[in-house]
Amino acid sequence: MYVKTTKRENKSGTVRYLHLAHNEWDPVKGRAVPKVLFTFGREDELDRESIKRLVASLSRLLQPGDALAATAASDLEFVSSRAFGGTYVLDHLWHRLHIDRIVARVGQPKRGRRRDMTATERVLFALVANRALAPSSKLAAAEWISNDVHIDRLPQTTDDACYRAMDWLHEVTSDLERQVFDQTATLLNLEVDLLFFDTTSTYFELEEADEPTARDERGWPDPGAGDPERIWDDKRDVGLRTFGKSKDSRDDLPQIVIGMAVTRDGIPVRCWCWPGNASDQKLIRQVKDDMRDWTLSKIVWVADRGFSSAENRRYLRQGDHSYIIGEKLRSGSPEVKAALSRQGRYTEIEQNMRVKEVRISDTERFVICHNPEAAVRDKHMREQLVVQLAELIDGSDQLTAFKRGELRGKISGKPGLNRYLRTTPAGKLRLDTAKIKAEENLDGKYLLRCSDPHLSAEDIALGYKQLLEVERGWRDMKQIIDLRPVYHRLEERIRAHVLLCWLALLLIRIVETTTGHTWQQARRELDRLHVGAFTGPAGTFQQLTALTKPQRDLLAALGIPAPKQIIDLQPAAR
Repeated sequence: MYVKTTKRENKSGTVRYLHLAHNEWDPVKGRAVPKVLFTFGREDELDRESIKRLVASLSRLLQPGDALAATAASDLEFVSSRAFGGTYVLDHLWHRLHIDRIVARVGQPKRGRRRDMTATERVLFALVANRALAPSSKLAAAEWISNDVHIDRLPQTTDDACYRAMDWLHEVTSDLERQVFDQTATLLNLEVDLLFFDTTSTYFELEEADEPTARDERGWPDPGAGDPERIWDDKRDVGLRTFGKSKDSRDDLPQIVIGMAVTRDGIPVRCWCWPGNASDQKLIRQVKDDMRDWTLSKIVWVADRGFSSAENRRYLRQGDHSYIIGEKLRSGSPEVKAALSRQGRYTEIEQNMRVKEVRISDTERFVICHNPEAAVRDKHMREQLVVQLAELIDGSDQLTAFKRGELRGKISGKPGLNRYLRTTPAGKLRLDTAKIKAEENLDGKYLLRCSDPHLSAEDIALGYKQLLEVERGWRDMKQIIDLRPVYHRLEERIRAHVLLCWLALLLIRIVETTTGHTWQQARRELDRLHVGAFTGPAGTFQQLTALTKPQRDLLAALGIPAPKQIIDLQPAAR
């Protein structure tokens, strides 16, 4: 049996009719002739739902494999399959934040002929999506874009196009960052009353640092480097990739320092890059200056104890801003000694968190936070260290002075042990019982400074606790977005690479805060949505796999419409 088509001419033109027919042998004519068994009617008025039900009913008479082979068009070829779900969601968020418009706006020259930014915008989005979905080098990213995923209006690209887009991105960094934040704050109704800031470092697999470069106070290449009266500064005028205090425990490799500011919800506001020898104490002042012109209301800066210098605190108080900064309990400062010596009751604000505010200054407030679980851990760790130290120095009185000196040098290289070691005037090694007792008073505690007179002690403690959002951002930057390794050598491309990572983190944080799922969970589910390409005599088309319930739930939570089943149809050329 087969479907037979007949034509009939009428006043409106040619009308096609469909029939179910089979061939029968006609002995008179000596050949097979078609015999119509059933007429479906006019082709343009065909009841396709009835046809589907008929085909499904007949398919139940066959084995699954035979049914699939029978219903597949013999002249239709399955060409390729590409991942679709992840790029589809990220592209919708990209457009929802109007980043496509921002790229087109900041890319236009102030004078002269307007340029077409469509291609650059598409490549930039593809590079951001690559960081979020399958982090790789730009050469591998170009292969991924061209062969592994479907990106709307970007069927393929080259590594040269990726590098050109990154070079353009570096040129417009400041304008783009500000406009993206303004749009994000408006659409997401961000709370930016607390702004959390922290830094990290990322190293490079190099034996030598970059050649020294003249730099301005912000760490950017200095355009006035050719001034003969300019004084060279060995600490400031360095290459971007240079040696410094590594936060990855790789002091043997050149690095760069990266800063990031996030909101209380973990939305990254902005990122910065500095040479690898940049000092944390100076960076937060530059960050505050950079944020000065942004449309932000009153801000309380939240930073850890690495930024707690007196100069930084004075700087952060300027304008209508305040700060919450961690204080080093072992600094030995008069404020710390006074705060720890004050008596008073703790107030429990949540499980494993107690706070006590102490008044020792007219301009600053001090809040002692105590975590009972952390206190137990601190006590256990200290007892282990004391036992280990006691074993090391046991019998050292019988050693020669030279051997005792060697042992003392060995212990000094271990800060945890060295903290509890005391050397007598005679050069003998002893446990420092006074130090051990003093450390007991610090178990599970940390001290906060705050300059805002209106925040409660509870808000100060909980605000500082949210600083973990920055640490989570660094963890995701390094483990999910793969900030490192960095495959670039040129400074402008290294900075552009960090900016791409920031944009990727922005998009995945929106997914997480909106859906309540981690990005790993959402990405794993979205990666299962593919688009298949088919070709045949009538042309080519691209069709999606069926949406699963978890995929539908993710799209619904994000407010993104379900994609069409057929996303592209190209008739064959006549």
